[in-house]
Amino acid sequence: MEELLTPAEMTLADANAVTRGTPVEVLMERAGWAVAQALRARFRPCRVLVLCGPGNNGGDGYVAARLLAHSGWPVVVAALAPARGDAAVAAARWRGRMVAFAADEAARADLVVDAVFGAGLARDLDPAVSAVLAAARRVLAVDVPSGLDGSTGAARGAVTAAEVTVTFHRRKPGHLLLPGRTLCGALVLAEISIPGGVPPVQCWRNTPALWTLPAPGATDHKYTRGHVTVLGGADMTGAARLVAGAAQRVGAGMLTIAAPEAAAAVYRAGDAAVLVNTAPLTVLLEDPRRAVWVCGPGLGVAAARAVLPLLLSAGRQVVVDADGLTASAGAPEALRGATVLTPHGGEFARVFGAPGGDRVAAVRAAAAQSGAVVLLKGADTIIAAPDGRVAINDSAPAWLATAGSGDVLAGAIAGLLAQGMAPWEASCAAVWLHGAAARNVGPGLVADDLVGALGRPGPGGSPQGQAVCRPRR
Repeated sequence: MEELLTPAEMTLADANAVTRGTPVEVLMERAGWAVAQALRARFRPCRVLVLCGPGNNGGDGYVAARLLAHSGWPVVVAALAPARGDAAVAAARWRGRMVAFAADEAARADLVVDAVFGAGLARDLDPAVSAVLAAARRVLAVDVPSGLDGSTGAARGAVTAAEVTVTFHRRKPGHLLLPGRTLCGALVLAEISIPGGVPPVQCWRNTPALWTLPAPGATDHKYTRGHVTVLGGADMTGAARLVAGAAQRVGAGMLTIAAPEAAAAVYRAGDAAVLVNTAPLTVLLEDPRRAVWVCGPGLGVAAARAVLPLLLSAGRQVVVDADGLTASAGAPEALRGATVLTPHGGEFARVFGAPGGDRVAAVRAAAAQSGAVVLLKGADTIIAAPDGRVAINDSAPAWLATAGSGDVLAGAIAGLLAQGMAPWEASCAAVWLHGAAARNVGPGLVADDLVGALGRPGPGGSPQGQAVCRPRR
């Protein structure tokens, strides 16, 4: 599993390494070697300016400069301030040329190594530092581009984007969260042999290592694979159909759309394998096999407000999306009893308030408040469980931003829940499979394509998802 360490957790990992007998000077040499190696692997020899800050990030820069110079590269160093602490040892070993920390020096270089500040910078970047970095033609950043918050991905001041970023031991949340992900350019994760592993963490990159897909057995049948019921609206009937189709494609055994009588004919004209039932909700809830429900897509706000309390009090697993969330605007307590909430940014703000600068903390707080898994949708989807676990997804292609894709995601989550996956794991898996399906379709995707791609063979002919994550019993 790919743990994501906050800057504070990374500091703890470094401290643990020192306690176990690896001095900071040794870690700095390894980090500087990794920076020099990444630079040599990606660029031809050219005029390099290494901008060094006074702390350990600058120390890494001094080491990289020394190693590059030993390899014959023309390298100069500019120091923002005198090195301190362990970085002073690395600075003392630099015997090459020093130049002014100035914009004209950055502009003169073919490549600038940004080793000014790392991921733990706790203030906005000084505009004078920003101006020097902005003058660079090409930038390789050490740890993060200076000014990027390693915990939140936010730009603290004017941050110059790097072409390549080299980080160490583990990624930080800010490497995956926007705008950090785009500011980092190509990310190189270098192992510097920190002993003792990582401190206990609750944040991971969303990859197939986090979850196990359900594997149907020889004796399974449609009921053992789970029954998903989707509340269908009278007008936007396509939304419920997308939900149902996605739940089917990820393996749910039975699908029902609970439809108003006025729209029943429209729903029945759709997928022949999806049942349509016009019975009252109270009657449908009498069947205990209807264990998983989806409330919101295309339902209408008034209808969602009327049925959601009854559904949540029934003790079933409920995925709440779209109109179900809008119906709870300003009243997050109305969602207690839900299993998974899938808001986009606007819906999240309407229910829980604006997430502010630290979206991971906001989503984690919303999950604790609601008692549900909360999935904040976006190019960097954040999935938080009530117990504090968080996954950040960075695999969704840009063309996934199209009408109806959220309905497909809600259906995929419901379909995995119906097969017995735990809520947080089902949400993480659905988000990843959703992105994988979109990548298989490619640009020009519409939501209907996405439903089909959830079950379409992936690279190598394996079922989608299983090509990279084989289900285990």
